[in-house]
Amino acid sequence: MQKLKVFVQLHILLFIYSLGAVCSKIAGTQSFLSVKFIIFYGLVLIDLFAYALFWQQILKKLPLVTAYANKAITVVWGLLWGMLVFKEKITVFNVVGALVIIFGIYMVVAADEH
Repeated sequence: MQKLKVFVQLHILLFIYSLGAVCSKIAGTQSFLSVKFIIFYGLVLIDLFAYALFWQQILKKLPLVTAYANKAITVVWGLLWGMLVFKEKITVFNVVGALVIIFGIYMVVAADEH
């Protein structure tokens, strides 16, 4: 049960980390040093700072290989953010790629358990 809690914490952290990419893309669409640019870029910095702190806590509880392999889930979050926030299209190849990533994460986590 404790390991499940750590994986849930890891994936909450990675979800929050993926929001930094959304803020970064929004910042990139703004005029350089405009108020919106500064706000969204500031959110990126806050996101990365929080991520760095909590990532260290996760690494105390999980092997680096396992934690790092789970980081690939941010690609899946990126697809969802692209579709929901930026109205980007998701192709069959995107879905297949996301499934390969999820399967790869499963394989690494399952191997860690043995």
